[in-house]
Amino acid sequence: MVAYIIRRIFMSMFTIWAISVLTFVIIELPPGDQVDRFNEIKSSRRQGALPDPEKIEFLRSYLGLDQPQYIRYLKWMVNLAQGDLGLSFQYRREVDMPVKQLLENRLWLTVALTGFTVLVTWTFAIPVGIYSAVRQHSVGDYVFTFLGFTGLAVPDFLLGLVLMYVAFAYFDMSVGGLNSANYINSPWDLARFRDLLNHLWIPAIVLGTSGTAGLIRVMRNNLLDELGKPYVATARAKGLPSVKAILKYPVRVAINPLISTVGYLLPSLVSGSIIVSVVLSLPTLGPLLLEGILAEDVYLSGFIILMAGVLTVVGTLISDILLAVVDPRIKYATSH
Repeated sequence: MVAYIIRRIFMSMFTIWAISVLTFVIIELPPGDQVDRFNEIKSSRRQGALPDPEKIEFLRSYLGLDQPQYIRYLKWMVNLAQGDLGLSFQYRREVDMPVKQLLENRLWLTVALTGFTVLVTWTFAIPVGIYSAVRQHSVGDYVFTFLGFTGLAVPDFLLGLVLMYVAFAYFDMSVGGLNSANYINSPWDLARFRDLLNHLWIPAIVLGTSGTAGLIRVMRNNLLDELGKPYVATARAKGLPSVKAILKYPVRVAINPLISTVGYLLPSLVSGSIIVSVVLSLPTLGPLLLEGILAEDVYLSGFIILMAGVLTVVGTLISDILLAVVDPRIKYATSH
């Protein structure tokens, strides 16, 4: 077991290094260099005025453009290790903003939205999946199956537009964003937190619908496979109550594959659904990544891409370790 975890950690470290190299290559791919794009951005904002030559020289030295590519990669990684994420060249009109400052508020809002969505998804999907499996071919099973396939088929952004219209037309509610206009720039307090909770429900429904539908199908199918196995019939034959016989044994086995969803759950903290975030005007990292890519803001988009890749690896590592802990079959296989 310990050897399995150590082996997975070393494999994850190598994968993270490979992702960092690939990310650096991606942000270096556009023609020209970062200073050229900086000049274009500043010239367009100042209607053709030339940028300050001293600023240009500082940027070339700061970015190490006079050095080989592998030196720039090492410098980028050292700066990341020290907490220096670089500068965003396009996000401020006059002053270049540090990427770290850009990410701070949006990161916590993204974590709050994703965490709430996951909580709603799992709270609803697991009981419904169990009910659909236990009451197979019942009216409730058919209803949840229809709703599940509908949730998988309807695009998230379309559902978001429909819910926004319904909330505004019938309940006189403005649900765009994660805070009301008078709370956007205010410090965090109890009133702003309550306002955030009032705005979370539509993004959570929109982002969680397809995930909930998918988890319901997975839980239902896994549990149906387990309910037909001999150990369930043996437990019932020995007089174990039906509810306990289901929850104590087959549900514990059927829920194991859901743990693997942690692998793609963590990167959703970064990217989420970019289209939904744009449609609902959500101040999350998804629209920021889109803006950075469109403007070729290398440090901004490069770090978000790197963070998404690292979280994917870390999420997969966590799910593998959790599966090894909760599933005796994996624990036995890794020890032999």
